[in-house]
Amino acid sequence: MTRDARRPRRTLQMAGAAAAALLALSACSSSDDPSSTSDSSASSSAKLSGTVTVFAAASLKESFHTLGKEFEKEHPGTKVVFSFAGSDTLAASITGGAPADVFAAASPKTMAIVTDKKDAATTPATFVRNQLEIATLPGNPDKVASLKDLTKSGLKVVLCDKTVPCGAAAQKALDASSLKLTPVSYEEDVKSALNKVVLKEADAAVVYKTDVKAAGDKVEGVEFPESAKAINDYPIALLKDAPNATAAKAFIELVKSAEGQKVLTAAGFLQP
Repeated sequence: MTRDARRPRRTLQMAGAAAAALLALSACSSSDDPSSTSDSSASSSAKLSGTVTVFAAASLKESFHTLGKEFEKEHPGTKVVFSFAGSDTLAASITGGAPADVFAAASPKTMAIVTDKKDAATTPATFVRNQLEIATLPGNPDKVASLKDLTKSGLKVVLCDKTVPCGAAAQKALDASSLKLTPVSYEEDVKSALNKVVLKEADAAVVYKTDVKAAGDKVEGVEFPESAKAINDYPIALLKDAPNATAAKAFIELVKSAEGQKVLTAAGFLQP
């Protein structure tokens, strides 16, 4: 009787000791396993740093400056440096070997200059679209109300060069309307075209809605229906051999995020 009564107690004691040993072992393995600790700490402590160089279409200047500041605020230790120009000029620089991390073009055609040379590391993604508008002098003294009005004799009109997305889009709109327009000059990018009106060196220019909005009261915008037939998609891509690929990817994600889209649509861009 006494012997039988002791057996269960001894069994329970042994089971309890085994369980305690097992718990101790598992605690050891979870806290002392260098791979699990380093993996979790690495992912939680990973920080972006360094400079991100972005080549972007001139029409993105105001929006991207805002996003660049936001990126630097979210990731202390980073700096976003921009080069703004006509997309064709930027594409030529990239294929010529200029070091950059990101390319944001104002048309798929100019992005293709880069992708055809295998200089993009990711497939370009359309992140916004843009539509044309006529910029006139404040108060619209020449009473420009349509694209056809730009063909009036004596009216000084400027266009972007046909190799630049805004120039190609303007020509597309003119062709769709069977209109012929002889500008006083072709400008290298959309900001240069707009500046001609701001400086009163031209009476009107065909630019993007975003540029008219950015200029504020320095110009007056005139919409025209033909612009709907010449809307430009804006693609963005990580570049091959990007000096700071990790941070560059994060910047692209910001541009495509809800936060980035809010900034871009506030500037007048259309959703992709």
